[in-house]
Amino acid sequence: MPEKVVIVGSGPAGWTAAIYAARANLEPLVFEGAVTEENRLKGTLPLGQLALTTEVENYPGFPRGDSREYLRTALPPERQPYWVQANQPQPGHGVNGPELMELMRQQAINFGARIVTDDIVKVDFRRRPFTLTSLEGRTVEALSVIIATGARANYLGLPSEEKYKNRGVSACAVCDGALPRFRNKPLVVVGGGDSAVEEATYLTKFASTVFLVHRRDQLRASKIMQQRALNNPKITIKWNRVLDEVLGTEKDGVTGVRLRSTTDGSSEELAVSGVFLAIGHTPNTDFLEGQVRLDEKKYIVLTHPHRTYTSVEGVFAAGDVADSYYRQAVTAAGSGCMAALDAERWLAEHGLA
Repeated sequence: MPEKVVIVGSGPAGWTAAIYAARANLEPLVFEGAVTEENRLKGTLPLGQLALTTEVENYPGFPRGDSREYLRTALPPERQPYWVQANQPQPGHGVNGPELMELMRQQAINFGARIVTDDIVKVDFRRRPFTLTSLEGRTVEALSVIIATGARANYLGLPSEEKYKNRGVSACAVCDGALPRFRNKPLVVVGGGDSAVEEATYLTKFASTVFLVHRRDQLRASKIMQQRALNNPKITIKWNRVLDEVLGTEKDGVTGVRLRSTTDGSSEELAVSGVFLAIGHTPNTDFLEGQVRLDEKKYIVLTHPHRTYTSVEGVFAAGDVADSYYRQAVTAAGSGCMAALDAERWLAEHGLA
């Protein structure tokens, strides 16, 4: 028997879709991703991008506070953070990314979602029921599918960048910019497009100075965005520079950067407390090529306004895999709800649920 709905992905969109689908008695099967070295290096392990972050201050319902007791009672022992098991205090903590994702995952399980820790590497949406093939060779048939595989931030690939991720290196100013470690401190933003200028401008709300590092002598951003950066007294543009190394210590995390000139090769060091990469995101859609409509950046195209419909009837998309604009946990979760409702109604209309 084919599954009523298969959900591919395990970020906020995937787990929210699973919660809603399970509560609608659709018995969703969730492929949360495989635990492989390749996925670790790409940043696509189970639980999505939030599993790679630390404090989460902007997800509604999780104000600061010691969350040990709630996590202890909500999660099974084997899924609890080490500091809960060790009863270590976390003053002013609230919730961090991995904890939030564990709670969403457990909530889906509580309502009956089934989970497979494997990647979907191939799909056939040209025939019904749909066929999905996993990395381990498992084949599943589905009446409907929700794609929630997200998008991964692009990094430069520097060893020092990897070393200080979540210790001063970030790819999301809106997610992390207001954290105490960045307040009233000098920061660096790497990039030259609209996203980089937006990130730099946003960070000026908190930083003492923002250095915008760009490899050329002219920004790629739109004219109005360029002017915004040039007119902001808190933004200093470092022209013809690339990030050569992130500097830091085990105790403090990021303490500075080394920049290299693209014109004469000279080096310059800046004392900063944070480095924000704004060089784009890559949606996790490689396995969908030729199966659903993708845009020029490989994001899934949603075909109906305010719906999660894709170009294939019965296939829905939620979260960052179809959203290159907002890229927030709360918007991803909201679209996961929408996708589950869309799938439920589509199945009902066709007499499949």
